[in-house]
Amino acid sequence: MTRIRLRVAYDGTDFCGWQIQPAQRTVQGVLEEALSRIAGGFVRVHGSGRTDSGVHALCQICHFDVAESRTHIPWQRALNALLPDDVSVLEAGLAASDFHSRYSALSKTYAYTLWLAPDFLLPQRRKYVWACGPVDAAAMATAAEELLGTHDFACFQNTGTPVSDTVRTMTLARSHAGGCEHEVVWRFSADGFLKQMVRNIMGCLVAVGRGKVSPSDVRSIIKGKDRTVAPGTAPAQGLCLELVRYPDSDAANEVERGVENRGERLEDKYESGAGPSRHG
Repeated sequence: MTRIRLRVAYDGTDFCGWQIQPAQRTVQGVLEEALSRIAGGFVRVHGSGRTDSGVHALCQICHFDVAESRTHIPWQRALNALLPDDVSVLEAGLAASDFHSRYSALSKTYAYTLWLAPDFLLPQRRKYVWACGPVDAAAMATAAEELLGTHDFACFQNTGTPVSDTVRTMTLARSHAGGCEHEVVWRFSADGFLKQMVRNIMGCLVAVGRGKVSPSDVRSIIKGKDRTVAPGTAPAQGLCLELVRYPDSDAANEVERGVENRGERLEDKYESGAGPSRHG
């Protein structure tokens, strides 16, 4: 068998998340349907993470195995000819036999976009932002400093996906201006993320920005490890999986350069030798 690695982008609006579910439209489901048609038999796809319903991706990495006789197939072109318009394969190539899109990952970067205008929302942006209104950017930035480093992030984990532990190392939590006048983009990088962790963090930071939680309270919330006392979960549509980093990092280089061009120098924020991903 030969292992193939894909870099996939999708608009999550009309998907019930990544993971295949009975009688539901999922990203994994449409990929497996297309792959199985090309390969002439069922093909299982493994993703780097399970994005929720409504969450988008610019860099979902996944892999699958096929018979060596199928190696010559131009997978990117063949898949894009069959996939729906809201999914696209950006890159396809051979992977080492021991590569795993989830377990080989070192870190991930998510972006969350806020719309700050108080009186209107561009219709074209409604599927990709949280229209939270005006917020105190300085207070949010102060609160975000509490997220950096290694912590038990149990307070930001929603139920539904059992994990062996809830300790993660976050290396980036920072905002910059978005592509539109009224947008701000927050980026978060870590060695792994818990279920809906970024959305819960964003909900907490916006609560700080609205003056409902003080920046100093964030440290206590984290130390308390109690999800029930932390602010609510941010909406799904503002979130996008933007980068997955691997030891070879070749498949992510193009995406990483694109992220840098939008205002971040991500390589300066990753800690070398941080160890393997926690796979979230």
